[in-house]
Amino acid sequence: MTRDTKTRYVASILILIVDAGLVAWGLMAAAWPDYLLGPNGVPILNAGYEGFTKGSWSELVGTSPMTAKYIGVLFRMYGIYGLAFGLMASAIAVTAFRRGDSWAWWALLVGNTITLVSAMTYDWTVNAIGPFELTEYLGLAIVYGSLAVTAPFLAARRPVRFAG
Repeated sequence: MTRDTKTRYVASILILIVDAGLVAWGLMAAAWPDYLLGPNGVPILNAGYEGFTKGSWSELVGTSPMTAKYIGVLFRMYGIYGLAFGLMASAIAVTAFRRGDSWAWWALLVGNTITLVSAMTYDWTVNAIGPFELTEYLGLAIVYGSLAVTAPFLAARRPVRFAG
């Protein structure tokens, strides 16, 4: 196993951990949003609504239950998109990226950037930032670090070494 292959293998595991986290988060958001905790142990859907509107989630549920259900449907769809991206990115990380396909490097760079930065933007927009939300920053740093050491355009400039 060459040094580049070992580096790509470790990088693929790190990216897999981040994207598996997206799968887990997406599944929780889609299937059990009431158990997906946000800041101060409040369910993230409630915390997001209250942080954005400065109103009470329970008051919304009491006065406009169909609006609350609609918001719940939208949040579940957001979870499904996170789940779908995480599954695809995980598959790319352990197959094409690990093989060294340059398209996979770019797909993971663009896909993880869009997905994680979108999640961070949501958190900032709705003023719902807690300890779990900080994992998005850590995840993006791990992905960027892993991609930095495996950049295909840098590999093309490395000198060829012959055994012997």
